[in-house]
Amino acid sequence: MIPNQKILKELYQDINEAKNRYENLATRFQEKFNSTTMEFFSSPGRTEIIGNHTDHNGGLILAASISMDTIGAAYPNDSNEIHLFSEGYTGPVIIDLNHLTSIPKDSGTLSLIAGMMVAIREKGYVAKGFNCYVSSTVIPAAGVSSSASFEMLICTIVNHFFNQNQMSAMDYAKIGQYAENKFWHKKSGLMDQMACAVGGAILLDFSDAENIKYQQVPFTFEEMGYKQIIVDTGDSHSDLNKEYSAIPKEMFEIASKLGAKRLCDTSLEALIAHLADFSNDRGVLRAIHFFKENERVKEALHSFAAKNYETVLKEIKDSGDSSWKLLQNCYCPDSPKDQPIPKTLTLSELFFEKNHSGVCRVHGGGFAGVIMCVVKEEESEALIHYLSHFINPSKIYPLSIRPIGATYLAK
Repeated sequence: MIPNQKILKELYQDINEAKNRYENLATRFQEKFNSTTMEFFSSPGRTEIIGNHTDHNGGLILAASISMDTIGAAYPNDSNEIHLFSEGYTGPVIIDLNHLTSIPKDSGTLSLIAGMMVAIREKGYVAKGFNCYVSSTVIPAAGVSSSASFEMLICTIVNHFFNQNQMSAMDYAKIGQYAENKFWHKKSGLMDQMACAVGGAILLDFSDAENIKYQQVPFTFEEMGYKQIIVDTGDSHSDLNKEYSAIPKEMFEIASKLGAKRLCDTSLEALIAHLADFSNDRGVLRAIHFFKENERVKEALHSFAAKNYETVLKEIKDSGDSSWKLLQNCYCPDSPKDQPIPKTLTLSELFFEKNHSGVCRVHGGGFAGVIMCVVKEEESEALIHYLSHFINPSKIYPLSIRPIGATYLAK
């Protein structure tokens, strides 16, 4: 009934735990839909390694899929309705594919799936009814893209059952982006979706907005002898949309004054030459972050290929320092006394200074929430124990880079 052991070994470190998850998934599907006929699917979360807040201005990003994933049991139901249950939630989400335009916006999973079905059909692909039960280990609101992971799972299901696997990873990403932009009214690039869809570590180049380029690259922390750990420092009580929106807005303003649409169309040298023309110091610093961040992505990949792992770690640390000092997304200016990210970064750095064992940085959007630690494997348990004095242990998540993106799992 569950996926074959070969693919489970490719996706999961603990095979027995994976088997239990899929057995439970199959049981829940059978209970909800009174059927033992089902297929299995998996879609990972993602991590951003270097390239913080650069996509909107045409920058480079080094990202990767991670070992946390969203899994689903699904099968066509010969109707024009999607029936979806999600573990931990009561009642099904039901989407009538005949009346997608009447489905309300900003209504959670209902709106998100409806938006995806609209996008799938607009791209010329087929969307029909299916039953689905979903379970996830991708933590919500923790900077690892639980929504994009879910979106790519749904795309994989629709692609497998109704489109002969003709949809590409870029199709998946644009479908997820459309749903978030149009049905959630959430500004979304393509980085989250692409990292979840493609799998492994990827280099994303956003310099051509109409033709975003990507390639899988050889990069794992395990090869370096290190472990990645995500730490959720706590939720903010502030509405951060204003802070997130200000970053691209200020970068666009700097680019415009330099005669460009986006910063990728100009240079650091041009910015420095016209420094006296700018009154927004923070905008200038954010633009400098953009230019230097692109260099760090290139240098990290070059150094990894040369097995110069100390330089890779330096580039990750420098990226985090730049986010803190120049991009300034480690705390909310409206709540200057509330600084869980800087506090947790500083505590982590104290550990690393004593043990010479790793680096840390803000992870994802910033202003509140999540940091990333990269620590020597032999010191990872000690770091977790140390941080557990300050952070709830349930909010500390060891990860690994997963080699496979959103996928169908054969039985």
